[in-house]
Amino acid sequence: MQDIIARLRAGKKNDEGFTLIELLVVVVIIGVLVAIAVPVYLNYRQGAADKSAQSDVRGAISAVEQFYTNNGNKYPATQTTKTNDGTDANKTIVLSVTGGTNGTITLSDKTQLSYVPVGTPVTSYKICAKNEGGTADRWYLYESTAGGSVTTAGKLTPATCATTP
Repeated sequence: MQDIIARLRAGKKNDEGFTLIELLVVVVIIGVLVAIAVPVYLNYRQGAADKSAQSDVRGAISAVEQFYTNNGNKYPATQTTKTNDGTDANKTIVLSVTGGTNGTITLSDKTQLSYVPVGTPVTSYKICAKNEGGTADRWYLYESTAGGSVTTAGKLTPATCATTP
């Protein structure tokens, strides 16, 4: 009988679980991995939001140039600014001219975009945009007089697409 009890006691010692130190080491390793992964993920999201604003500016350029072609070489004369807040009313900007064909600029989520006509009559235009999730005070600007690509700008006034002091 004592032999059986001794064997049972000896068997229990082999069935011990993890020690507190082993569990703490695992928790610390998981914490370090999370501390590395979270900032990388946030930077990725911020970069994606910036690219979204740039893409919206490029899409707007195409829409304005198509509008120009469809309407007897006339640019839209009305300055327009919208922010896509997720409602249907704010997902698009409609470009219009009396007696002409309307054009449409589609906005990505959380993107604020401005179309600013320049001159009377309108001979050129500016388009600027930013995304709420992107880099703070980073706007993207296109000026039709300069042509070329979309440039990065500091803080802009949406009504004029001009740098603010």
